[in-house]
Amino acid sequence: MKRKIMHLDMDAFFASVEQADNPELAGKPVIVGGEARGVVCAASYEARRFGVHSAMPVFQAKKLCPHAFFLPVRMSRYKEVSRKIMEILRHISPLVEQVSVDEAFVDITGTERLHGSVLVLAKRIKSLVFETASLSCSIGIAPNKYLAKIGSDYHKPNGLTIIEQEQIEAFLKTLPVGKIPGVGQKTGEQLRKLGMVFAADILNFPPNYWEAKLGKWGASLYARAAGIDDSPVEPYCAPKSVSAERTLACDTDKRAELEKLLLSQAEEVGRELRKTKVRARTVTLKIKFSDFKTITRSLTLREPCDSTDILFATAQKLLADLGCVGKIRLIGIGASNFASGPCQMHMDSPGRDSRKSARLDRALDELRSRYFDDIIVRGRMIDTI
Repeated sequence: MKRKIMHLDMDAFFASVEQADNPELAGKPVIVGGEARGVVCAASYEARRFGVHSAMPVFQAKKLCPHAFFLPVRMSRYKEVSRKIMEILRHISPLVEQVSVDEAFVDITGTERLHGSVLVLAKRIKSLVFETASLSCSIGIAPNKYLAKIGSDYHKPNGLTIIEQEQIEAFLKTLPVGKIPGVGQKTGEQLRKLGMVFAADILNFPPNYWEAKLGKWGASLYARAAGIDDSPVEPYCAPKSVSAERTLACDTDKRAELEKLLLSQAEEVGRELRKTKVRARTVTLKIKFSDFKTITRSLTLREPCDSTDILFATAQKLLADLGCVGKIRLIGIGASNFASGPCQMHMDSPGRDSRKSARLDRALDELRSRYFDDIIVRGRMIDTI
């Protein structure tokens, strides 16, 4: 049976969620990132017309599109919408591989008798996504994951591209090399210097030629240029880490200010751990200094935890252990080395009164899931919101 793989990619996801939540922003340039010295996380298509794109420094985006609405990242809201969209896909097929908060692969091989043709199914999914979240998505369907991903990007936004097995050769003859997943700006320039304009041009040279030019990546590039990809859709991949970080508005070495940020990040990381029912053994502090030098420091706990207080106390200790090391531009917390199920906390574990702390965490989680993130905040964080 011929494989049919679907790739769904939300259109300007973060910015589109903001526009859907606030109708006054509809049709207006929206840039999610907010921090004056941070980077753009997402830009609406209205903002992209001015040259704004994700990963661009916010200050540069403000020069290109000064009249845009610059909004902070609301990751918990984006994850909430993402869960609803992924649930739609899981009703279509049990083989759903969520790649990120806004994209997923779905193996729809052999589902025609249940859902109709792939065209009918794709249109149905697009309608369900819009009815559920008031958002548009782009879909690519092809015999493998690689081509399906290219297809979802081909007619954005709100696109739909179906590539049949017999169409692959013709499709690759007109596919620019820069559209091949994994070909970045540097590799793209290198390929163009070699006279490679379209994906099919790469097939004019044998795999060993590309391995000599590009190393191990060369063999993968040749396979992709030929439209070959046997990788399966993997329904679940357990997260290996959870993290939160923030670029400061101004460089600072003030311990109190840094600790307030760490507490906010500990709450975000802890909430995600509790939601996914895992505990972390290792806590990592990430620091970027004013000269852009970046360091990380980690501490492995005696017992795994999902407690905001313990995460904060551990990060606080790691920060204190650094001593006076200069002004800081970015600070963040990461949690990794996961375990699941209950565990016995020891008296010497960080934090005080673990049972009281756990009850507080659960109460805050419940309030925020029922209402909104800022429904309640800790007193020491009041001036950070």
